[in-house]
Amino acid sequence: MKKTIFSLASTIALCAMLAAACASKAPTPSAGTSGGAKEKFVVGYSQSNNAEPYRAQLNLQLKHFLEKYPDIELLPIADAKQSSATQVSQVQNFITQKVDALIVSPTEPAPLTAAVQQACDAKIPVIVLDRTVNTECYTAFIGGDNVLIGRKAGEEAVKLLPNGGNVVELRGIMSNQPQIDRDKGFREAIAANPKINIIADREGKWLKEQATPIMQQWLAQHPQIDLVYGHNDPMALGAYLAAQAAGKADKIKFIGIDGLAIPDGGIRAVQLGQLSATFIYPTGAQEAADTVNKILHGQSVEKKQVLGTTQVTKENAADLYKQYDLSGQ
Repeated sequence: MKKTIFSLASTIALCAMLAAACASKAPTPSAGTSGGAKEKFVVGYSQSNNAEPYRAQLNLQLKHFLEKYPDIELLPIADAKQSSATQVSQVQNFITQKVDALIVSPTEPAPLTAAVQQACDAKIPVIVLDRTVNTECYTAFIGGDNVLIGRKAGEEAVKLLPNGGNVVELRGIMSNQPQIDRDKGFREAIAANPKINIIADREGKWLKEQATPIMQQWLAQHPQIDLVYGHNDPMALGAYLAAQAAGKADKIKFIGIDGLAIPDGGIRAVQLGQLSATFIYPTGAQEAADTVNKILHGQSVEKKQVLGTTQVTKENAADLYKQYDLSGQ
């Protein structure tokens, strides 16, 4: 009798453990598809900040690639405007609407973690695009390797400054993981030349209009600046404008990241000689569209999709522009 009671108690405990484990898992790819019988799937997307050219381009590309799937409806993209509180509210609103899938590009990882977990608990598949959150309870992550990109930017700085020099660094939002990673990779790479020194760094919030006055201050404070490392092309170009106005642009090297194929993007800036180099930071829009389609139709997807990068130089800029330009499509 005692053995029977013990066996029953063990079984109950095991079932409870399995139930708890299942509750913490991300929804499976087939979650929310009603057995595949739905005629129309609704997808919500919360974007961190539409004002950044990279994110505006990501939005356009996502709409473009989702047009391949007529049974998927993308709701109007929600713009968090760099506010984590706003973005949390947007995600919760999509959960209330019971969307079939959710895409989110987090403004900051920590504040968005609970909201993504709520979507997971509601059995809504979540694609985390570009920036991470502090939970594994999502269906897929798609984004670039920012440490690698930062390292490549640092390696290019070492080539541009073989005899050493003074570097200023325009960083994104300090709590953003891409900013942390791009800084880390860059500093690791320039350590190869101890004569290269970062003499100043500031948060530029990813925006050109923030970078220009910062660079103006640095030019007034530091008689010798040899290279500007911008965590994205708009900030690098904002610094270039300040240096150009001061008559010093031709004495300074500028490195950016993003490499957008748009008229005022990084690829064109390399062609024009405004940037010495930039690095393609894929938007992940096509991968996101294909992944959400697979999820909604019950197909398996990779949990983490890390995208590669390409350095943009004067030699390959024209070809890369043609490759990534979607303006005629």
